[in-house]
Amino acid sequence: MTGISPTSSSDYMHFAKIKTRARYNLASSGVADCSLAELGIGIGDLELHGENAYGYRPLIERIATRFGTDPACVVTAGGCSFANHLAMAAIVSPGDEVLVEDPTYELLLSTLGYLQAKVNRFQRRMQEAWRLDADVVAARLTPRTRLVVVTNLHNPSSALADDATIQAVAAAAAKVGALVLVDEVYLELMFQEGHAHTSFRPNGNIVVTSSLTKGYGLSGLRCGWILAPAALAERMRRLNDLYAVSPPHIAERMSVIAFDRLPALRARAAAIIDQNRAAYREILGQHPRLDQVAFDHGTTVFPRLLSGDGSRLFDLLRTGFETSIVPGRFFGRTDHIRVGLGAEPAMTRMGLEHLSSALYN
Repeated sequence: MTGISPTSSSDYMHFAKIKTRARYNLASSGVADCSLAELGIGIGDLELHGENAYGYRPLIERIATRFGTDPACVVTAGGCSFANHLAMAAIVSPGDEVLVEDPTYELLLSTLGYLQAKVNRFQRRMQEAWRLDADVVAARLTPRTRLVVVTNLHNPSSALADDATIQAVAAAAAKVGALVLVDEVYLELMFQEGHAHTSFRPNGNIVVTSSLTKGYGLSGLRCGWILAPAALAERMRRLNDLYAVSPPHIAERMSVIAFDRLPALRARAAAIIDQNRAAYREILGQHPRLDQVAFDHGTTVFPRLLSGDGSRLFDLLRTGFETSIVPGRFFGRTDHIRVGLGAEPAMTRMGLEHLSSALYN
């Protein structure tokens, strides 16, 4: 059992908000911000107020239709991070046991600490291409496990778990009466037009979270959602009465427009990421100071430093190269770094060149 002390903050989120600012920012894991002009929104599309007591109905219907589920299973939330918080808060009580992948996104652990959960971990290993192994998960389950938490694509590595693997994890969890939370926010990057998919099943034990933030450069909309069995989804809506109360209507209306224009937004994102991935492979793919698995999808890479420490490298990059990355300590791996591939391509290429040079210091 991993002792996660009760928390009231996230070290990673403070770092991400305050300390990653740099001329060449490789710390961000999302696609570069989309402008209003690129989104194609005019003043006539906007209204400040409207009926959205538990979410704007056209937005809920867009999400439900996209994933082929009942609107009763859809809960809207302020981005994927708050969707994760709301989902876990509706499932986990103080003292409940939660099994979480290692490494994982720090905010998931901080939130579970805030909820006073008892956290157990299972390993995902670089030597196995960071794959999610259902047998490893099953071996770490106990009769007290209430929830299993995974990310897909995996944050920080971008490893993809196929649906069969996720369903095998869910089957193992069901044997001890546990639910599975799958953060699918980076899976948005894998969808081809007309083929959005999810591990959620309305009558199963999987809860899914996601948003428009990472894949489309729409972080300002804070359009997140949860897919959950209808009764649990209703519990989340009522719990949100204590948190967000009502979402901002203007953002919900803009999110509906975004859903209707996803093909163009996806094409924009793909053009950015493809250029940056090619640059990464050219500049760092065979770097002698890195040990790594780099995938053909996702917006992040999680290489291991063959010498040195990720925090020291971060300091060197910030002070000497005007460049930022994420030190692996935020994922429990001090000898790793996370590199983002979603930013503006010319800036990203220069940042990658700086990182390559800094690795020799």
